Amino acid sequence: MLDIRLVREDLDKVKKALATRGVEPGLLDELWDTDYQARAASTKRDELRAEINSISKEVAKLMRSGDAESAKSLREKSRSIGEELSMLEPRAAELDARRHDALLKIPNIPSEDTPIGVSEADNVVSRWWSPQRGMQNGSDIELPDYSESQKKPHWEIGSELRILDLERAAKISGSMFAMFRGLGATLERALTSMALDAHADAFEEIRPPTLVRSATMVSTGHLPKFEEDAYHLERDDLYAIPTAEVPLTSLAKDEILQEDDLPLRLTAFTSCFRREAGSAGRDTRGLLRLHEFDKVEILAYTTPEQASAMHEELLSRAENLLQRLGLTYRVLDLCTADLGNSSKRTFDLEAYSPGTGLWLEVSSVSWFGDYQARRANIRFRNAESGQIEFVHTLNGSALAWARIWAVIVETYRQADGSVVVPEVLRPYMRNLEKIPAP
Repeated sequence: MLDIRLVREDLDKVKKALATRGVEPGLLDELWDTDYQARAASTKRDELRAEINSISKEVAKLMRSGDAESAKSLREKSRSIGEELSMLEPRAAELDARRHDALLKIPNIPSEDTPIGVSEADNVVSRWWSPQRGMQNGSDIELPDYSESQKKPHWEIGSELRILDLERAAKISGSMFAMFRGLGATLERALTSMALDAHADAFEEIRPPTLVRSATMVSTGHLPKFEEDAYHLERDDLYAIPTAEVPLTSLAKDEILQEDDLPLRLTAFTSCFRREAGSAGRDTRGLLRLHEFDKVEILAYTTPEQASAMHEELLSRAENLLQRLGLTYRVLDLCTADLGNSSKRTFDLEAYSPGTGLWLEVSSVSWFGDYQARRANIRFRNAESGQIEFVHTLNGSALAWARIWAVIVETYRQADGSVVVPEVLRPYMRNLEKIPAP
């Protein structure tokens, strides 16, 4: 959440920054007013408590001196103040709760480097990569000369090779679920093992719980904003995680870390669950949009000074995996209107799917500043000053597998219907070089 001091000290600046995200200024005026009332009520409450305590001490002195009459008068005064306090305390608590709820609904302030825009059409393609051309800056993309065999959609390839069974997945669980079979399941597993090994040089591998408390979802900003997209187990008040970012962010919840321990790097493989309540009208064929998918996440806690370099590191790791897999991709610098609620700046990686003719988002690499850390109360002790500060959190997908799986089987499909296994994955697929045609 935002630091309320920013709203108090420069409301107009906050309004201007959040206007680029479509936040109505009246929402911030309401927050400022609620905060003002909450502070006034809190100050008055504390004054009344202090006065009661002072009277209590004075009554004790009077009783010891034998002045019972004066003590009785002060007790009556204390009782009157206590009645005023009993009426004020619920009001102060209500205002505190209203302020907290308002802060939970307000998105993060974008970075100064984030492009300003009004829709996803204003996202900026900063660079792109293909096996033939390598890294290129700008948005003038030259796609590889894909053959007709590569232009077949993955759901048809998967069915022909009997490695993707969407029909039986739908029979078991409903639409927008997938079932990988045989070498299709092996390919999915190989991608996970390859990625975890790639991050093992610097990131601690975690296997977090798949179900988390409401407070854990609130910490990352997934609640209350995205409640409609979450799978909720009402009986236990637990949520199925939409991404490993959720449990990893709360790993140090309510803790104070030492600056020498930062940056702290974590990685995790999990299944991810999203109801995709807002997917009406979008292309949901094959693996393009699923309720459940597997993903390897990389996440870091940093000091404010370390955040920029860490953002580049996470992005570089995600790009490196795409390059090792030989997949054409582009890097989008998301504009203010398309940022996630908690993000200050986000880069999306989109791989090109020759079978669908679409750019598919396969990674989102974000810097959140201290927005999530304030929600989860994750702090560190500054080694030089000794002061306690909030960490910065960053995370990225490296990578999300369903769409990567789709792009691989399309990109590497041969004229005879077989699919060549990318060389980097062969050690994880029992040295198999090709998924044979039936």
